[in-house]
Amino acid sequence: QVQLVESGGGLVQAGGSLRLSCAASGNIFSITAMAWYRQAPGKQRELVASISSGGSTNYAESVKGRFTISRDNAKNTVYLQMDSLKPEDSADYYCNAQVRSSRFGAASAYWGQGTQVTVSS
Repeated sequence: QVQLVESGGGLVQAGGSLRLSCAASGNIFSITAMAWYRQAPGKQRELVASISSGGSTNYAESVKGRFTISRDNAKNTVYLQMDSLKPEDSADYYCNAQVRSSRFGAASAYWGQGTQVTVSS
C-alpha cells in the first residue's frame, strides 16, 4: 500500500502565498507523474499542475505564472508553491501520484486526503 500525506493548507489573504507539500510512503519502487488537483464546493475536481519524474511540468491556465510545482525524488515528495493567491483559488487541494510498486509492475494512482486552502478577499 501507498500513503500520500499532504500539509500546508490554511487561510491566507488575497495576494498572499502558501506552500503545499505531499509526501508518499509505503510500497514504492518508483513514482512517475505527481500532480495537484483541486475541488471547490459544487465544482468538479480539476488539475492544477503536474510534474513528470524528469521534471517536466504542466499547469492549468488559471494558475500559470502564480503557482510552481516541484518534486524531491529522494524524498518522494511533491510541492506546490502558490503565490499571488486569489479568492477563486479557494478549494480542497489533493495530491496525486502514479506509483509503481515493483520494477515491471504497472503504475497505480494514489490520492492524498486533501488539504483546505481558503483565500479571503
